[in-house]
Amino acid sequence: MRETETGVAGDAPNGGSAQASPRERLITAAMELLAVSNGKPVSTRQITELAGVTAPTLYHHFGDKDGLMEAVVARGFEEFVQREGTVERSASPLLDVQRLWDIHVLFGLSHAQLYMLMFGNTGPGRRPVLVEEAEHLLERELGRAAAAGQLAAPPAQAARAILAANIGVTLMLLADQSDQPLTSDDIAALPLSAQTRDAVLRSVVSDQSLVDDPERGAITTGQPSYVAAAIALNATLESSYPEQLSGTEMRLFLEWLHRLSTAPEAGTNGANGEG
Repeated sequence: MRETETGVAGDAPNGGSAQASPRERLITAAMELLAVSNGKPVSTRQITELAGVTAPTLYHHFGDKDGLMEAVVARGFEEFVQREGTVERSASPLLDVQRLWDIHVLFGLSHAQLYMLMFGNTGPGRRPVLVEEAEHLLERELGRAAAAGQLAAPPAQAARAILAANIGVTLMLLADQSDQPLTSDDIAALPLSAQTRDAVLRSVVSDQSLVDDPERGAITTGQPSYVAAAIALNATLESSYPEQLSGTEMRLFLEWLHRLSTAPEAGTNGANGEG
């Protein structure tokens, strides 16, 4: 017989409200135990004792321990997305991508066990949905760079390459992590992280010098109308006819777009018949 919410014994973890639902208390307890587990398995009994409930309550809300862990991962991803979403966007898409990389690494090192559960549980034919969602987040940001002619690869392809490197670096840093808390400035100064970040960015941008000076790639207003039309055409081709252009042709197209978008004055005069 399962417990009702009013029949659950014990207070909420860490002095939280006793009115928290059993489901929330179980998620909170699992996250807290994971954080201090140092990689060791967390038992169902540990979780239920900390949450102040019995095993039937866990089974009622989550089916089994794996179901609870899925809920924990979902909660962790919410926090991960919230962190990335709080980054104030600048005029430079590439600068923002660099900052998103650093936030990703900081989240991983600050939530080691949760991060391992989120991104380390992979295998043949097992690609976590969270990885795909993280790719989409990054792809949207890279879309700004593509619209400015700063990418030499489609945003989806660039996002996958960057995220793969981002996860790999984070997992490697976790293996070498000390107990000393890190800040975003510390992450940006880590050689392995910064060098890998910039190397993978150079592989997908149309002008590699922008990686060293991303603020030079700030997007300005007032581009000629033909640049906007070219951007729209590029987006249409990528979404509707992904195989229409070869890789070489797409790179050429993006190079032409980059030339147009970085020389607006000359382009505008020519387009308007001035001179």
